[in-house]
Amino acid sequence: MKKKSNNENTGSFVGHLTELRSRLIKSFIFLIIVFLICYFFSEQIYRFLVNPYAEAVLSNGLDRRLIFTALHEAFLTYLKVAFFAALFISSPVFLTQIWKFVAPGLYKNEKKALLPYLIATPTLFILGGSLVYYLIMPLAIEFFLSFETTAETGIIPIQLEAKVNEYLSLIMRLIFAFGISFQLPIILSLLARIGIVDSNYLRLRRKYVVVIIFAIAAILTPPDPITQIGLALPLLLLYELSIFTVKFIEKKQDA
Repeated sequence: MKKKSNNENTGSFVGHLTELRSRLIKSFIFLIIVFLICYFFSEQIYRFLVNPYAEAVLSNGLDRRLIFTALHEAFLTYLKVAFFAALFISSPVFLTQIWKFVAPGLYKNEKKALLPYLIATPTLFILGGSLVYYLIMPLAIEFFLSFETTAETGIIPIQLEAKVNEYLSLIMRLIFAFGISFQLPIILSLLARIGIVDSNYLRLRRKYVVVIIFAIAAILTPPDPITQIGLALPLLLLYELSIFTVKFIEKKQDA
């Protein structure tokens, strides 16, 4: 009987691994298909990402352009843009596949507890990315353009000649940085559910968290005050929101 039980456990473990591999393969196939579609529309996606720079330049009445200095740079940029868009579009599919793999092993109340996180994760990521695209990048571009100088007698003008690859790498990195950083309430509330942190712990360590958040903002963003403060302030607000969320979880658990 013992041997049979061990065989059943081994078969169950192998079955779970097979199911996980199957779901991951499906997700990667979907990612590749979406990547090919996004590459077909990469020029439109490129224009969408460049729009904050274009609007800032046009609103200042400037005649500027984006350049590339290597023969392969534009091609690699379009590949990067297509992969960025494909990863963004495919992330809900990856989350769904993980949920379908985990859900059969959960109790009904555990499913109800985890389901809001699956909805909140992409929602907060989109909020973070939207903050970068519609607010932080236009302000940052205006800040950088303010350092330009005009031509005067005996003075060479200083003008921005931004590279396509560098600009797109910057905005895509910021979108991912803000999107991932906006997962802070989800991470803290999950830690609270499993008993690692509580609301008093978070409240007492607020002053240390402020320093850590500004340090993280300095690492993830360019060395300018606009993007650093633009990331740090929302994270501080999200941290305060996390304290209330954790407090609410504690009250529900006590009840």
